[in-house]
Amino acid sequence: MAKTSPGEFVRQVQTEAKKIVWPSGRETMMTTIMVVIMTSILGIFFFGVDAFFGWIVRHLLALAAGQ
Repeated sequence: MAKTSPGEFVRQVQTEAKKIVWPSGRETMMTTIMVVIMTSILGIFFFGVDAFFGWIVRHLLALAAGQ
């Protein structure tokens, strides 16, 4: 592997940094809204699944206890 001098490394980093395309404010806001919506939907879904399995476990434990 070829060794790169510190000066050449800095120039390569600057060249690569110029290629970065940052999202616009609108794109950032839309992405943020979509993340909040999706995490809310997933949170509700997993809450429902957890509640359902909790209900099943409670009934099985009650059945095992003879109630």
